[in-house]
Amino acid sequence: MPPSTLAAAHPAGRMASLRRIAPLAWPVFVGQVAVLAFGTVDTMLVARRSAEDVAGLAVGGAAYITVFVGLMGVVLAIGPIAGQLFGARKLPEAGRQFVQSLWLALGLSVIGSLVLLFPAPFLALANADEAVAGKARGYLSALAVALPAVLAFQAMRGFNLAVSRPKAVMLLQLSGLALKIPLTIALVPSLGVAGCGIATAIAMWLQLLAAVFVMRRDRFYAPFELKRRGPDLAAQRALLRLGVPIGLSILIEVTGFSFMALFIARLGAVPVAGHQIAINIVSMMFMLPLAIANATSTLVAQQIGADDLRDARRVGWHGLQIGVGVSALFAGLVFFAREPLIGLYTSQTAIAAAALPLIAWLVLFHTADAAQTLAAFVLRAYRITVVPLVIYVSALWGVGLGGGTYLAFGAAGIDALRGARGYWAAATLGVVLAAVALVVFMAWTLRRSGGLRRREQAPPRPIA
Repeated sequence: MPPSTLAAAHPAGRMASLRRIAPLAWPVFVGQVAVLAFGTVDTMLVARRSAEDVAGLAVGGAAYITVFVGLMGVVLAIGPIAGQLFGARKLPEAGRQFVQSLWLALGLSVIGSLVLLFPAPFLALANADEAVAGKARGYLSALAVALPAVLAFQAMRGFNLAVSRPKAVMLLQLSGLALKIPLTIALVPSLGVAGCGIATAIAMWLQLLAAVFVMRRDRFYAPFELKRRGPDLAAQRALLRLGVPIGLSILIEVTGFSFMALFIARLGAVPVAGHQIAINIVSMMFMLPLAIANATSTLVAQQIGADDLRDARRVGWHGLQIGVGVSALFAGLVFFAREPLIGLYTSQTAIAAAALPLIAWLVLFHTADAAQTLAAFVLRAYRITVVPLVIYVSALWGVGLGGGTYLAFGAAGIDALRGARGYWAAATLGVVLAAVALVVFMAWTLRRSGGLRRREQAPPRPIA
């Protein structure tokens, strides 16, 4: 289909873009909430034991997230690659790239599992006492077994989203949660935090086996020719070239918070327990703009592959506007319901008091987080990943983590911003700066893509 026909097939209004984004976004949202619910279930069950158990979960979770998200980002390079190939109707090539992403996931999981089995650097960074460190080690040992299945499933998830197949992923993620909940309930009373990790490992491997079964049986995947192939060095290099900056960007974004947990753990079990509850609430909220970002990025990549740059730009802008508007509304609602919401996590007054002031930063933080996520995902659809990485390093690590450390431990002399509140104040400022920079760069990129397209279509100038 020529670009002009594609453009005519898509109405230009924001509501028209919403009708295209929503069918892709809602299954992603439900699936991501199911994934995040793994941590919510763990936090709720462990929080009723003791502050030390929650601290062990927080430190172990910070270490796992640090390892997982960086490797996941590399694997998810399959998304923009397969999306553009799908838009160009090059289905066998999209399938070949997917198989290569599975090989990449396998190789990366070996490295990641070794790091999880020997977590001494993370424990030293948290300055965890032996009781907390022992709980974290047991939790991470189980997650080391889960990691290969988790990364392989991420490759499947990225590919399915790229080819507009999000419902299949959602159903698999819900099935994983359905396994996780009873396993955790059964194992935590006797094994504590380690039981959370074991339940996750069992659920993840069963979820991966179910995904393999579905993709082999569903005739939708036949045109992609998903055959057994060995590693292709050229394809691996292409995935790494795109995926490494994505992985580092996600790593920096997430470690801005996982390292916060490690540093706050130095203040004691109660402050880090309060931070763990607050970050879990914010993470749950983040699933909505993340779903919209995934859907928007998928449509933009497909339209780039179909050579309809005009529609790609339109969907990119509309996705940003929709995501920020919905996130601001949701943040306001959660802010006003913050006290009963925290009560769902813990009945311990000290932990609730530590979590409550952190939610005060929520409205601004969550709205800015939505903006930077949407902009970064649109840029990723254009295979632009290095500039976002530089922005993340400067804003999230430099301002957020560095500034938070300066405030939290009293070097600035601002008593109201000492402790966990200092980290959250600096993190909010860092996210706002990242959002502004990424949206400005996204605007420049979209204008530039329009200019390039006009120059390509312009008739040649006469020779003077």
